[in-house]
Amino acid sequence: QVQLVESGGGLVQAGGSLRLSCAASGRPFSMYGMGWFRQAPGKEREFVAGINWSGTSTYYLDSVKGRFTISRDNAKKTVRLQMNSLKPEDTAVYYCAAARRQTVEVHTPIDYWGQGTQVTVSS
Repeated sequence: QVQLVESGGGLVQAGGSLRLSCAASGRPFSMYGMGWFRQAPGKEREFVAGINWSGTSTYYLDSVKGRFTISRDNAKKTVRLQMNSLKPEDTAVYYCAAARRQTVEVHTPIDYWGQGTQVTVSS
């Protein structure tokens, strides 16, 4: 069992930055691919970014490439999402996700979800 707790969401103006953190507890963190997903009002949940076990490979939604960066620290059991140049269309609830896979990509089955953190970008 893995528990995931997100933090770092909030309200920011367009062009600003936020950093989301996800703290994991439970089974060895390094055994899981990790990712971030988001869900905007009235829309389906979508993949945003993923990272493999060792942190050496990352994957991104096209619309966030060059603006968002995912990273992980296996010793501290954390995964982060640095979000720069935020846009109003980035407004959503952001979820941390863990999978018993080498990595998390857009179609990876997710085994554990966090409770979500709200990110609101004003224009």
